[in-house]
Amino acid sequence: KSEFEILIFCYWDQKESTVQPLVPVLEAVAHTGKPLVLIADDVYGETLTALILNNLKGSIKVITVKAPGFGDRKKKMLENIAILTNGEVITEQLGIKL
Repeated sequence: KSEFEILIFCYWDQKESTVQPLVPVLEAVAHTGKPLVLIADDVYGETLTALILNNLKGSIKVITVKAPGFGDRKKKMLENIAILTNGEVITEQLGIKL
C-alpha cells in the first residue's frame, strides 16, 4: 500500500524497454520532490530496473499502475483520470511527445 499526498500523474504510452525517453520526465519530477504515479500499458526491462533503483535510492518516489481498459475505453478512462487529477493526457497519438 502506498499513500501520497501531492502527486504527479503521467501516462506513458511507449512500448520500449529503454528508459532514455522517460529520463526528462523523471528528472523533472525528481526536482519537484513530489511522488510520481506512472500509468503505463507495460513497464519492463531497463525502464522497470531504473524505476526500482531510483525508488530504492530515494531519488524519486514512483509507483506504476497498469493503464485501465483498451482502445476507446482506455482513452476515456485516462481522460477521466486527467480531469480528476487536474492533469493532461499526453500521447504520441495526439502528436505530443514528452
